[in-house]
Amino acid sequence: MKTHNLGFPRIGAHRELKFALERYWRGELPRPALEETGRKLRADHWRRQRRAGLDLVPVGDFSFYDQVLDMSALLGVVPERFGWDGGEVDLDLCFRMARGRAPRGEPAAACEMTKWFDTNYHYLVPEVVEGQRFRLSSERLFQEVAEAQAQGIPAKPVLIGPVTWLWLAKAKGRPFDRLVLLDELLPVYGEILARLAGQGVEWVQMDEPALVLDLPPAWKQAFESAYHRLHTAPVKLLLTTYFGGLEDNLGLAMGLPTEGIHLDLARAPEQLEPALDRLPPYKVLSLGVVDGRNVWRADLEGVLERLEPVARRIGLERLWLAPSCSLLHVPVDLNLEETLDEELRGWLAFATQKLEEVTTLGRALREGRETVSAALAASRRARESRRASRRIHRPEVARRLAAVDDTLLSRHSPYEIRRPLQRARLGLPLFPTTTIGSFPQTDRIRKARRDFRQGVMAEADYHAFLQNEIARVVAWQEACGLDMLVHGEPERNDMVEYFGERLEGFAFTGNGWVQSYGSRCVKPPILYGDVVRPAPMTVEWITHAQSLTDRSVKGMLTGPVTLLNWSFVRDDQPRADTCAQLALALRDEVLDLEAAGIRAIQIDEAALREGLPLRRDRWGEYLGWAVRAFRLAASGVRDETQIHTHMCYSEFNDILPAIAEMDADVITIETSRSQMELLDAFEDFEYPNEIGPGVYDIHSPNVPTVEEMAALMRLAARRIPPERLWVNPDCGLKTRRWEEVEPALRNMVKAAERLRREFGETQGVG
Repeated sequence: MKTHNLGFPRIGAHRELKFALERYWRGELPRPALEETGRKLRADHWRRQRRAGLDLVPVGDFSFYDQVLDMSALLGVVPERFGWDGGEVDLDLCFRMARGRAPRGEPAAACEMTKWFDTNYHYLVPEVVEGQRFRLSSERLFQEVAEAQAQGIPAKPVLIGPVTWLWLAKAKGRPFDRLVLLDELLPVYGEILARLAGQGVEWVQMDEPALVLDLPPAWKQAFESAYHRLHTAPVKLLLTTYFGGLEDNLGLAMGLPTEGIHLDLARAPEQLEPALDRLPPYKVLSLGVVDGRNVWRADLEGVLERLEPVARRIGLERLWLAPSCSLLHVPVDLNLEETLDEELRGWLAFATQKLEEVTTLGRALREGRETVSAALAASRRARESRRASRRIHRPEVARRLAAVDDTLLSRHSPYEIRRPLQRARLGLPLFPTTTIGSFPQTDRIRKARRDFRQGVMAEADYHAFLQNEIARVVAWQEACGLDMLVHGEPERNDMVEYFGERLEGFAFTGNGWVQSYGSRCVKPPILYGDVVRPAPMTVEWITHAQSLTDRSVKGMLTGPVTLLNWSFVRDDQPRADTCAQLALALRDEVLDLEAAGIRAIQIDEAALREGLPLRRDRWGEYLGWAVRAFRLAASGVRDETQIHTHMCYSEFNDILPAIAEMDADVITIETSRSQMELLDAFEDFEYPNEIGPGVYDIHSPNVPTVEEMAALMRLAARRIPPERLWVNPDCGLKTRRWEEVEPALRNMVKAAERLRREFGETQGVG
């Protein structure tokens, strides 16, 4: 029996990769030093996994930016605009594809970025054209395999499978069926597998998470075609699925000619029995029995009760154990946490601890439970402690939740009545301009926050510093000519963490960093208990900003669904109930902002789409309670108060009716990287309220021109009446530098002025 892992967090226990990348991009670190950082991190990660006792260790899961981008590089898929000469696809070319620019090479429009299935990780969307050619164009994977073997690591290379890679790709230029490219793609995969076999590799992990989706018949056939052709490769293939159950694809997956298959039992435990019934006698069954997406300790005894009959049925030699998916989605090591209280700490497991859980289960199956009795006892104590803890359940929260009815879920009047009232109150022009909320988090801001938290800066001095930062940002926006202002959020470290720190029921780590994309890391809160808002969270800062200007300043809140989806959430009650608790806390904040004179309030739901179940037949249930939670948070205000929401970097076309049901007065949404592709959906669906399709890609350092932004808005005006369009960036500006933001926003304001002249001023400016 083997224990293995599907992938390890790549950013580093202390975010070493993040800091090295950003120094390299700024020109402060030479390329060899960046590569050396990567080598050290890989070696550390491999050692950690070997120390945990794994029999096979993934190689190729490390990336300097994104694993899908790396697969595109390996296959030689580089859009024409990057001027690729057909040689090795090196790091700078990958960075240009991801960010639009790199220390070497000409700037170009970055590739589209979207969410990896239903996670908060973002991948770079492959771009393919009709007649696309593929060829082996990167040596990095083979170099890393050799690197691991030289260190005595039992390497299991990781590839994104050909059908999933093609499923994730987007056709550019003239529309065509991507599946016609499969015949050209498979020989390159065959060449990759042959090269790996030549390096002495026995097993290759072939990630095919598309198998947990609703697949059209042609795509199911593509899996059969692909793997019958790859079956001749001189390596053993572990077909790896995760993030859900195979369901109607179970027979297909079990019948593919691979030597092993991996199933996610954390997300879909019900698939075990039917999988055992369909498992061919020659095939290894890898079971993902430790949750790779959340931070709670596994119930080791409960898992063993399920595994022991499996081991007896198919034999230990055909049973492998692993986490459910790559551990990319959890922090590196719980042992780095020094501030968590002991009770809560005892309930948790990060990546390093999850690998220990896997090997503990493996040893129990091989050698008997008595050999791991101490670990089983610790797991039992943690489970009992969490079940009995009084800090989790709050009777007053349960009572308030039970009292929610439909009267709390709707605005007083429909949008058609609200709109003229809001226009009269706000006095906005045609094509009003605004930003999404945050402005650059400068070194000065970060230092002040750090000094305050470490006791170096007094609270009164920190308070005055933040007020001055807000005043500076408000004055700059007025001078720039923006129509609706924001306070810039200098007091916030993260859009989820900030609110979680002010709500009871959340806990926070010191080093619980998780990669979101590239060098961008987040530190998700741990939502362990019932949610209570003990005091206003944003009112002081928003009202201070509003006192400095006659223009409207938006109140800025993170919505209940995003707080839920971007946290590590308790698993002892339905997520819908936890989300409703968050909505009630935010409802109180919304009403306090309105009472303080704030005329527009933005409730960001950036993560609405990523929480959508992967199977369409479960969408209705999720969207029902998610929309209900947003409306519960937003619907208590008067008609004159304008409610905004923001969503970013996901595919929204297929859930537009649910977004409309949220009944926000204004929605701002990411569309710049896809060249307003999202708006094609408005040909078939008439969005009833106002919308700001982003015209400034804030994830690239490139500064868009006036004409580029005006052209995007002209495309939008073909689908949506101009009087219902806003002009804005596609996301917050906290990760950008002022020298990029200032010219970009000035150009954005000029673009709006140009559009007003073109379309004619129809509304008075206030």
